[in-house]
Amino acid sequence: MIKKKYNISVEATLEVIGGKWKCVILCHLMHGKKRTSDLKRIMPGITQKMLTQQLRELEKDGIVNRIVHNQVPPKVEYQLSEYGDSLRIILNSLCLWGDNHIIKEYGSKNAVLEDNVLNNLEEENDGRVRS
Repeated sequence: MIKKKYNISVEATLEVIGGKWKCVILCHLMHGKKRTSDLKRIMPGITQKMLTQQLRELEKDGIVNRIVHNQVPPKVEYQLSEYGDSLRIILNSLCLWGDNHIIKEYGSKNAVLEDNVLNNLEEENDGRVRS
């Protein structure tokens, strides 16, 4: 077995949750179980192939659980695993930093954020730590 070496610990974090889509997927899953079709609908910029690939990688790393319901047609849902839930503080911090950055650069979150459930929740929670 080859032992991996990292220069600093953040490399290990980014190896698991880095990239354009993984944190976005995880932020949506912080608010509850989602089907693949739900994620695709609330993330219109992601392709089906990329979404499937990212979910598989997150599942392989133990960050999300894939729940298969035994029914016809098959129903599959994804949720944060207990291990994945340990990323909640990191993800909330990234969202808060992003909010502050958007306000600094654009003056208002409304100027550049899409109108969706997460952003509406964020508007309601301005100034408070998200849970």
